[in-house]
Amino acid sequence: MSRLDVTEKIITAKVSKGLKWADVATQVGLSKEWVTAACLGQMTLDARQAAIVGEIFGLSAEDQKWLQVVPYKGSLPTAVPTDPLIYRFYELVSVYGSTFKALIHEEFGDGIMSAIDFKMDLQREPDPKGDRVSITMSGKFLPYKTY
Repeated sequence: MSRLDVTEKIITAKVSKGLKWADVATQVGLSKEWVTAACLGQMTLDARQAAIVGEIFGLSAEDQKWLQVVPYKGSLPTAVPTDPLIYRFYELVSVYGSTFKALIHEEFGDGIMSAIDFKMDLQREPDPKGDRVSITMSGKFLPYKTY
């Protein structure tokens, strides 16, 4: 048994029960973005959260313990993603990464945007030409320190 096995159980149960990530998140009491990442094996749940997820997806007590283990972060099987949707994010960073870097450094100085002290919101944005995907990412700025 491994964390990956539990993730597969969650995905299988989600499909068979016709669940939506937003509904799971509502029951857990956290954002759909964070709960989805946790269920897909990228975040650590506490005992209470693991119990709720366990009940929703019919997981055993052992499975719930795996949800509380700090995961190995990074879920892509290859360096360059092959899934078309995920590849677009890779492409976005390839094209706009230097722009993100230049604008963040100009506004904040030398440092990075945290992916730990971080939040994200994904919404559907109606548009007459075809609905759009709106993703807002907010990460704490962490300046490099001199020593």
